[in-house]
Amino acid sequence: MKTVWLFFQNQVLGMKWLNNIIGIGLSAVGMDTSSRFGGSVQFFAYDVIKITILLCFLIFFISYIQSFFPPERSKKILGRFDGIWANIIGALLGTVTPFCSCSSIPLFIGFTSAGLPIGVTFSFLISSPMVDLGSLILLMSIFGAKVAITYVVVGLIIAVIGGTIIEKLKMERYVEEFILNASSVDIESPTLTKKDRVIYAKEQMASTFKKVFPYILIGVGIGAIIHNWIPQNVIESVLGSGNPFGVILATLVGVPMYADIFGTIPIAEALLYKGAQLGTILSFMMAVTTLSLPSLIMLRKAVKPKLLGLFIAICTIGIILVGYLFNIFQFIFISL
Repeated sequence: MKTVWLFFQNQVLGMKWLNNIIGIGLSAVGMDTSSRFGGSVQFFAYDVIKITILLCFLIFFISYIQSFFPPERSKKILGRFDGIWANIIGALLGTVTPFCSCSSIPLFIGFTSAGLPIGVTFSFLISSPMVDLGSLILLMSIFGAKVAITYVVVGLIIAVIGGTIIEKLKMERYVEEFILNASSVDIESPTLTKKDRVIYAKEQMASTFKKVFPYILIGVGIGAIIHNWIPQNVIESVLGSGNPFGVILATLVGVPMYADIFGTIPIAEALLYKGAQLGTILSFMMAVTTLSLPSLIMLRKAVKPKLLGLFIAICTIGIILVGYLFNIFQFIFISL
């Protein structure tokens, strides 16, 4: 069973066969893939093609699922629960919504305007970019099932705890008035046929791909530079076990960046190969996807500074704690 799973992880999700084919092709045209430049070209071509294939498949699949959860239906589902169960459902719904933090802000505003508890909407807002279903598959292709599943579970826990804290502190008064007073017309979405859902999934796949592909190119480009041009001892000294502040540094560096899980994967892959600690890498990924500067600017239009600051503090502290937890138990996640 373990052999079958390793084959699935390496050859199906990881597409190692594709890397071999690209290497053979580059060698055939006279490029030395063992050189820095040749290795960078191979890394870039392999990761762009691999991530594009996984991206299109995942967006189509997740969008098909998402077609069963339009905003109106999601509001009704969330409205049936209260307490921590509502936060859990809100966090879980976040896994079948758009792929970056900026895409989640409009839905967050809509849910808040509809009168849903503020803690529930923030649980949704935290989980949506951090732990979508796509991240599970992509993380499995790089780090394996154990790390990927743990990442998703921990991300959901951060979302639930964060939303619960905001709810308990009664932070509704720090939501901008125009959001609270916005009228919400809850129109039942028409029943979609199977063909309609397939068309919707195709449209979402094309639209999302156009938005995220430039960030994939940037992310893979950075990954190729890290992978082939930055000495391993430099990465290890900054983000390895020798630097106790590596997790904090990676989190702070990730916050002002803007990308989604697809853009951060190649960077994470290169960092891991160069000796960066697992928890440090995951903290960087979480910070980039959850606390990107553009999304915080958008969120500021909907909430007042005190609530925005609390949201940032909860996410930052949670991400840093998760990073150190993964670093402490890294040998468990990798060896088993």
